Amino acid sequence: MKNKIGILLLMLLILTNSSFAQRSESNAPEAKAAQIEATVDRMGNFFWDIPILEKAFISNEPSDRKDGIPVGELGIDGGNKAMILKLAQEIADTIHGKFDSFLISHKGKLIFESYYARGRVNLPHPQASATKAYTSFLLGRAIQLGYLSIADLDKPLISFLKDLDPTKLVAGAEKITLHRALTMSSGIRISEEQREELNKNPSQLKGQGKVQALLEHSAQITEESQSFKYGGGPDLVMQVIEAVVPGGAKDFIKNEFLGKLGITNYGWHINDVTGLPESGWKLSITSRAMVKLGQLAINKGKWNGEQLVPANFVNKAIHRIVLDSDDENFSDNGNISNTGYGYFWWQADMKAGNKNYFSTSARGGGGQYIILIEELDLMVVTTAHNGRDENTLQIVADRILPAFSK
Repeated sequence: MKNKIGILLLMLLILTNSSFAQRSESNAPEAKAAQIEATVDRMGNFFWDIPILEKAFISNEPSDRKDGIPVGELGIDGGNKAMILKLAQEIADTIHGKFDSFLISHKGKLIFESYYARGRVNLPHPQASATKAYTSFLLGRAIQLGYLSIADLDKPLISFLKDLDPTKLVAGAEKITLHRALTMSSGIRISEEQREELNKNPSQLKGQGKVQALLEHSAQITEESQSFKYGGGPDLVMQVIEAVVPGGAKDFIKNEFLGKLGITNYGWHINDVTGLPESGWKLSITSRAMVKLGQLAINKGKWNGEQLVPANFVNKAIHRIVLDSDDENFSDNGNISNTGYGYFWWQADMKAGNKNYFSTSARGGGGQYIILIEELDLMVVTTAHNGRDENTLQIVADRILPAFSK
């Protein structure tokens, strides 16, 4: 009887392992060239036409795609293989929402890669507000190349925008600095009615005209108004980048930022009104490109030995500057606490067992995340189409950290 039970258990183990091995050895699902082109050209809108995968792709040994990302193997290069594969299967069964990808990098190696639903290894995925974090590093790149300095972060933002008419701006406009814009505490307060009125005349919002209009119609900028208000700031930062880099922000993104990371498969929408690249949303990049941007943060701005973004800027960006806010985005829950905000990057403590781990993350609505836990040299990347995502950080705290901290 014991022998029969042992044989049955062995067969079950072989079948289980072969199932995962088959998924690991097969190639990651890819989108067709026409699908990629349509997704990039239509800025993510075509993404919703991508067919759902018939079967999830789950790999505990990612392939080396010669894209500049070192690869390893889950379990061999870190992590509890059984715990992560169990979570991946639950994601495949849509127990945790509508994920499109879930990747893990540990100690500089991509050791786990999975795709679900509309996820494809080569398909740029809409990033939503995670775009803000990348805009932050874009500004850092301009600092690294000398078009701005760290000291400029505390100078009046309007001093970089030479097309403005300062005589028409509201009182206190000079109080807005790049630091304030990067922490979403510019102090600009425009009612929805005013915005609708301004949008009726889009020609006046071209280029720096949008900043002119906002600073003419805003309420007075005061110490009280310069509190955190989610959504305000990315446009201002992109305006400064456009003003100071040669050739404009679009070419700067291509040649000096994403291009330096070997990221060429992307779509970064140009705002129809201002003519500038979007700064708070409407960027599409692949999950592996997200891994590169996360590694840039982990490496304090270095990529392949080259300092692309100043280390002191990265340090500011990914650590808490805004600590207390009544904004709904600062809500703590479960094992997530001490939510904070840096330069368009979020921070929170994650509790695993009896220990808290500091995390910093790029976050996009619906489930786009680059989550970094520096103490464990761990990165988790996810993409999803989950509506209002509420549980990704909790999943990382409850299910992923224990797999790497024991």
